[in-house]
Amino acid sequence: AGIKICSAYPGTPSTEILENLPQYKDDVYCEWAPNEKVATEVAYGASIAGSRSFCTMKMVGLNVAADPLFTAGYMGVGGAFIVVTADDPSCHSSQNEQDNRHYARAAKIAMVEPSDAQECKDFVALACEVSELFDTPVLYRTTTRVCHSKGLVEFGERREHTHAPYARNVRKFVCTPAHAYANHPIVEERLKKLEEYGCTRALENGLNRLEMGDGKVGVVTSSIAYEYAKEVFPEGTSFLKLGLTFPLPMDLIRDFASRVEKLYVIEELEPFMEDQIKAAGIPCVGKELTGPLYELNTQLLRERVLGRKADFRTVDVTPAKRPPALCPGCPHRGFFYTLSRNKNYVVTGDIGCYALNINPPFSVTHTQIDMGGSITAGHGFERVERFAQRGLKVFSFIGDSTFFHSGITGLINAVYNGAKTSIFILDNSTTGMTGHQDNPVTGVTLMKDVTTAVDIKTLVLGCGVKPENVRTVDPYDLKATAAVVKEAYEAEDLFVVIVRQPCALLKSVIAHRKGQHCRVNADKCRSCKVCINKTACPALTVGENGVSISAEDCNGCTICQQICPFGAIEKEGE
Repeated sequence: AGIKICSAYPGTPSTEILENLPQYKDDVYCEWAPNEKVATEVAYGASIAGSRSFCTMKMVGLNVAADPLFTAGYMGVGGAFIVVTADDPSCHSSQNEQDNRHYARAAKIAMVEPSDAQECKDFVALACEVSELFDTPVLYRTTTRVCHSKGLVEFGERREHTHAPYARNVRKFVCTPAHAYANHPIVEERLKKLEEYGCTRALENGLNRLEMGDGKVGVVTSSIAYEYAKEVFPEGTSFLKLGLTFPLPMDLIRDFASRVEKLYVIEELEPFMEDQIKAAGIPCVGKELTGPLYELNTQLLRERVLGRKADFRTVDVTPAKRPPALCPGCPHRGFFYTLSRNKNYVVTGDIGCYALNINPPFSVTHTQIDMGGSITAGHGFERVERFAQRGLKVFSFIGDSTFFHSGITGLINAVYNGAKTSIFILDNSTTGMTGHQDNPVTGVTLMKDVTTAVDIKTLVLGCGVKPENVRTVDPYDLKATAAVVKEAYEAEDLFVVIVRQPCALLKSVIAHRKGQHCRVNADKCRSCKVCINKTACPALTVGENGVSISAEDCNGCTICQQICPFGAIEKEGE
């Protein structure tokens, strides 16, 4: 589509979009940003400069990016400005199930929704057309099921976008209250024109599609719900498939409804389209049948809409229960094992793979809210504790990528307002949960250029934490970790610990630790299972011959060795 500048913060299910762009680095510049707000502002700045630009994020990331997005809706664009939001119905990897279609309506911007792999590619070019034609950002809304599916696609030829000559335009791009006041009527008029476009031009270019059947049943739908409905509804069903879903082409929908005997609206999560259609006086049915919760699928549609129950064969087998666990050799294991030995504190946690510590045997975290929320929520809790005097020490922990995302401001707040919490920054040298993306601590960009690595300790000191209250520890060293946790517990002032050990699954770590693993000395082992029960390491198993360690899975971190009360675990390899 001629897009030149792309920025994102990784977040499932949107991560792979930016990960796959560096292969086109001759045509497209792309980068990881510290958070979604930054990514949106970088891309919007590129748009103001005249380039077509693109940023991506998961749906909760749009909460972080909402500030610049809403302002951009009033200011308009230079080159096309596309904001991808990847929603997550059924909360596969998210802390809520919010429906980000409402953002388009609230921000008064256009919204495009693809339903399959081909449309994901093709609709970007059409979204750019809409963005520039109507001087609007475009919210490009996908879902987990769209993002994590694959399909054969037909490629086209890249058409470069020519930058218009740049000229300073204070009236357009300086959003003072006076300018915003004057822009609002323009925005409302733009929405009317976009609605007309949805009824005419969008039908011609394929953004919206009309598929007429015998006229008995009609379905208005969009996104992945179209694929489900197309498979489930009987032959002869008419479909109005919408790719431009805000503003809705109400005259087109009204005409479609007049040509069918019964109208269904099939959509996931909120009745976003249905409510607007009913408000326009068009009779339809939808959420009273499909419900507002979770993903839809073909089975659910058959049951809830057509009343056809699936014919399942019952199998009398109880599947083994296996909660998600930290990986073998995970450096977080040593830290959380140490915390789990003393529960006389409240632990405010954060978003990352370290959240798995909520499960036994660690069971450490008390709260987990959002990215960066550990430090700030911990500060609020500690302030209450000063009044309540319950003797609870507050610990907060956060990963390196999350610290850069939104933990720094929380740390500054803690310093500025005299917090007395202890903060642990778990530096595993990657953005682990979303699949090992680089971040400012790694010193490598998305384009694989070597750059300045931001030093967390220097940053912490720069935020005002006293040097005598900053520690760095290796979580593989349980004795040292226990000592620094004790210091943190006894600290009477703000205390920061950088827990540093790279993720065990990094390719560089695997290569470095190749040949290193622990093994059980059967002559010393008493099968007490302390190593298993206290670490929950998947490399450890117990069978007829007692405890054993998988040499293929183990990376020789020695945490189990340090825990074993009988000295029965030995390390091999250096």
